Amino acid sequence: MRNLKITDVRQVPADSAFLIDDGKTSILYDTGFGFTGYGVAERVKTYLGDRELDYIFLTHSHYDHVLGAPYVLKYWPNAKVVAGEYAAKIFSKPTAKAVMSDLDRKFAKTCGIDDYEDLIDDLKVDITASDGDIIKTGDMTFRVINLPGHTKCSIGFYCPERKLLLSTESIGVYYGKGHVMPLYLVGYQMALDSITKAENLDIENILAPHYGLLSKEQSQEYLKTARKCAVELAENIKEMLLCGKSKDEILEYFKEKFYHGYVNIIYPIDALETNTRITINLIERELLQKTNN
Repeated sequence: MRNLKITDVRQVPADSAFLIDDGKTSILYDTGFGFTGYGVAERVKTYLGDRELDYIFLTHSHYDHVLGAPYVLKYWPNAKVVAGEYAAKIFSKPTAKAVMSDLDRKFAKTCGIDDYEDLIDDLKVDITASDGDIIKTGDMTFRVINLPGHTKCSIGFYCPERKLLLSTESIGVYYGKGHVMPLYLVGYQMALDSITKAENLDIENILAPHYGLLSKEQSQEYLKTARKCAVELAENIKEMLLCGKSKDEILEYFKEKFYHGYVNIIYPIDALETNTRITINLIERELLQKTNN
């Protein structure tokens, strides 16, 4: 993109952290895990040098997207953290932070890290954003768009002058041409509505979480495939439930369909199994119980 550089600053593939820089203003789009926080900060510093990091944009409250923020702020304490209203409320709850911290430590161990500084109590939000809010960042302007489905607190950031969407997992996880893994955990119809919102934007490029910047062709193909995969998965789960398949059997179907290649690298197996069971129960409620009522 002209005069705009987007750099992958992830420390491990399962992180989600990308630096957006137009030469004047810099934005960190998600910050990765807590245990990789200092590593992400070091990678950002490699690119920025003596320049300031101006903003941190957080798309939702999951630990693999937000827990690196306090570590990054150790390097750039004046950077403004932007997150949605719902996410800000979650960050204020000790029980929610305890769950995030526990999940972070469990995955850290799978990466061979047994001990690291825990800064979760320093997790904060400076700018609480609502749907439609405008965030002015130097010469760039971003409109906040509520995109629930993956979580209730999921938001995207749309830059109209760049025709750029900083996306969320409610649209689905892109992992190559023709491949999108649906990740609706709180609402199937919510996710479809979020895909519609994205489709209605004038987009040339999408920055996809856990993946990176998509070309114009890839962005169009991503949205088309995201809808197709979201509907296909929901209908398949529905049919399997109607046919008497157990939820364990449906979980195995999901793993066979999606847990390979790039997804295998970025998605911890315990998180995949937990989230898939949530998705199965969600489809049961939305497509079966509502119909029966």
